Amino acid sequence: MAIHESAENYLETILMLSQKKSEVRSIDIANELNFSKPSVSVAMKNLRQSGHIQVDRNGFITLTDAGYAIASTIYERHTILSKALMSLGVDEATAIRDACRIEHVISPESFQAIKEHFTVKAPDGGQLSERARTP
Repeated sequence: MAIHESAENYLETILMLSQKKSEVRSIDIANELNFSKPSVSVAMKNLRQSGHIQVDRNGFITLTDAGYAIASTIYERHTILSKALMSLGVDEATAIRDACRIEHVISPESFQAIKEHFTVKAPDGGQLSERARTP
């Protein structure tokens, strides 16, 4: 089931916050995104109903497997695209802003090609490092 870009952003934010702190609440998401608490509450209700998050009795939010799959995909796209743009000489703020927009619309095929281009593979097939910028 496809979800809207805004829902992907919420899921990505929940993932990023959960990496920084052990418990994530709606207020944390509102503060991180600079959104109103009522807007975040509506979004959390929709994500709970669609099976992408769970909210416990204390208001702590966790991603379901389905929510995590989407969040980790968007986060990987964001990370690789922003680094790729910076390696091409785009300033960090612009690269991050553009990656936030591109990550939602790029096809899996195009993203995979970018990902492969900007990473160097080890002989065993594992990832060694990001490819250095060449003149």
